[in-house]
Amino acid sequence: MPRLGLIAGNGRFPFLVLDAARAQGCEVVVAAIKEETFPEIESHGAVAVHWLSLGELSKLIETFKKEHITRAVMAGQVKHRQIFSAIRPDWRLAKLLLSLGTRNTDSLLGAIAKVLAEEGITLENSTSLLEPLLAKPGVLTLRAPSEQEIKNISYGRAVARHLAQYDIGQTVVVAESACVAVEAMEGTDATIARAGEIMASLEAAASTLSRALTVVKIAKPNQDMRFDVPVVGARTIEFMKKAGATCLAIDAGKCLLIDGQPVLDAANAAAIAIIADTA
Repeated sequence: MPRLGLIAGNGRFPFLVLDAARAQGCEVVVAAIKEETFPEIESHGAVAVHWLSLGELSKLIETFKKEHITRAVMAGQVKHRQIFSAIRPDWRLAKLLLSLGTRNTDSLLGAIAKVLAEEGITLENSTSLLEPLLAKPGVLTLRAPSEQEIKNISYGRAVARHLAQYDIGQTVVVAESACVAVEAMEGTDATIARAGEIMASLEAAASTLSRALTVVKIAKPNQDMRFDVPVVGARTIEFMKKAGATCLAIDAGKCLLIDGQPVLDAANAAAIAIIADTA
């Protein structure tokens, strides 16, 4: 029976990958990140679960080798601020960090993938087992974006693509073609919440800017589908409702609707429009 290594971050993403791999007849060995992975992973059908701290790259390699793992996937979020502040790197990771020209997630994870490959462990696309959850092109909800929301999307995509090429963030929040918030290390949901707070303060100051927000979440120009894949879940819709956001634009084929149909059901219930673009 084929074996697959799963480097698990937080959220439901690792559980979905684990289920899909087992459904295809794979034995799954989980490398669970102590600072991120939900403890329920222990009882989710993996043949083994090994707990590692975020900086233990050598232990990760040793664990996979002992378990005869030659193929692995990364699934689940690792908070950016954890990567660059909370970890205590072992000698191998410390050496790798010192070699980086830029200290962003793309360069770090790309370097880790290279080290794994040198040790005989191939890192595969994290979405390869979850194709049905990738956003299909077109309007995904009952309501299509309004004329103003389409203008917001066009402007938001232009801004987001410039930011994404520098690996700053993948989400931009727009109101009436004005940029309200951009994502940095805090993550999509926190960016949306911050945009809502900004709009509330503007409203209190009698701003003429429309309260309705449009959220644009894109893939990077050369998105590496092995890691840091854009993900939207039902929780994101809840944050949008609280912030007063009425429209979500994502990239078709490159963004996972991690909760599947419930994401669209939640959006429809809140009259939020979701559109996936192939551009």
